Amino acid sequence: MERISYDLNKLTGRERHGLLLSVVGPRPIAWASTVDAQGRVNLSPFSFFNAFSTSPPIVIFSSGRRAREAGIKNTHENVLEVPEVAISVVSHEVVQQMSLTSNEYDRGINEFEKAGLTMMKSKRITPPGVAESPVVMECAVTQVIPLGREGGAGNLIIAEVLLMHVDQRVLAGKSSVDTTKLDLIGRMGGNWYTRAFGDALFEIPKPGSELSIGVDSLPKAIRESHILSGNDLGKLGSLKSLPSQEEKSAIRQREGVKEVLQAVKLTDAERACQVEKLAKEWISKRREQEALALLMSFHG
Repeated sequence: MERISYDLNKLTGRERHGLLLSVVGPRPIAWASTVDAQGRVNLSPFSFFNAFSTSPPIVIFSSGRRAREAGIKNTHENVLEVPEVAISVVSHEVVQQMSLTSNEYDRGINEFEKAGLTMMKSKRITPPGVAESPVVMECAVTQVIPLGREGGAGNLIIAEVLLMHVDQRVLAGKSSVDTTKLDLIGRMGGNWYTRAFGDALFEIPKPGSELSIGVDSLPKAIRESHILSGNDLGKLGSLKSLPSQEEKSAIRQREGVKEVLQAVKLTDAERACQVEKLAKEWISKRREQEALALLMSFHG
């Protein structure tokens, strides 16, 4: 793998912006609604956003300084005056309206009206949420941390979630959300977005309390296979134990395996290739324990 190295301090602001936002993604979007001291509503999306604590429940997003005059944005001004924010998540159903609210309208212009959205009255804070969003969080802004004074410098807006309003249609239980129903949007670089829905979603079981064996426990011949991918090795390394001698012996007698192992016409390299291809197929079918028993019965 050949790489080109970039010293970000030697790049222009535009170049840094393009590189960072292209490679750090997909990024969730905080659709942040705020009010100023006069009660005027503002709604803007920010993709420098994530959850950083559950006790207390803290989310953080960054409102960057404008590139040209390095001035702070309306959202930033508003939370300094009224330290509250309603954060609505962005589903595919409203992604175009979300994009519309990213326009740099003058302060005092209501982006809810510009984008044809409905203001949902909040219970504990003044700013309204987006009624069309499946999840709205009412937050108290606890701190604003400036990261610089130049254009493009971020301003971290730290907020504690006071209330979360979840559409019943996306619930999976009493206090859990069904990821497959949220249909959330993620921000990529340039004009690109990604959609967390359908085939784009996949599950990886968490390791749990029992430690995994790790890729380093696999025989060298398996680790250096040209057939198995890094993900294949990761799945094998996630197993909790190496196969026993009994498992390896039993797998050699399986129909399809026995024929490959005993085929006289195959060279050792060809036989290894056939074994690894079969193991790869089993791994794709979530039969990792059997796949490892097969590989170790051959590579030992």
